[in-house]
Amino acid sequence: MIDSADRVTGKLKDFLLQKKSPLLRRWFDLILGTYPPDTRKFLESQKNPFANPVGATILKAIGGLYDEWLEGMDPGKISSFLDPIVRIRAVQDFSPSQALAFIPLLKQAVKDELAGAIAENQLYEEWWEWGLRIDRLTLQAFDKYMECRAKVYEIRVNEWKNRSAKILELINFTGEKKEPGPDRQESIDQPK
Repeated sequence: MIDSADRVTGKLKDFLLQKKSPLLRRWFDLILGTYPPDTRKFLESQKNPFANPVGATILKAIGGLYDEWLEGMDPGKISSFLDPIVRIRAVQDFSPSQALAFIPLLKQAVKDELAGAIAENQLYEEWWEWGLRIDRLTLQAFDKYMECRAKVYEIRVNEWKNRSAKILELINFTGEKKEPGPDRQESIDQPK
């Protein structure tokens, strides 16, 4: 459970705030690296949010997640930022671990951008606390992913039910002899 009163402060937080823009850019690049090369190339090159809603959605959502990671860890706000990314990745051709790998990639982004500052300032203890927050984000993303997958399966089951009903309906219209009902009896009895 994520505790909304969980506040982490210290020198590392200052670095994380100062480096927000390059950290978000690096995180976004790492997320794009989880896609096939052609898709990645499109997501990187297409800046128009209407032509590239997936890229725009991911970029906007990780910005909100980053802010919540730094400040509040409010479960409701986190859920609202996780929801669009998880929905997208739940219907794409990813295994569950691949679909949710975008959250732990934040650790890689921080390592890539701040490893020197963490080592130089002996901020290992603080980094441990920030890393635990990322782990909690991952767990919340897993819950959201399972909700999305359950909805996908529900939709698929309903589609199959509808298809089956239509097939049965077609069979009745194309080949099976129907029993005359009260409205059809008269036309059967009268000679042609």
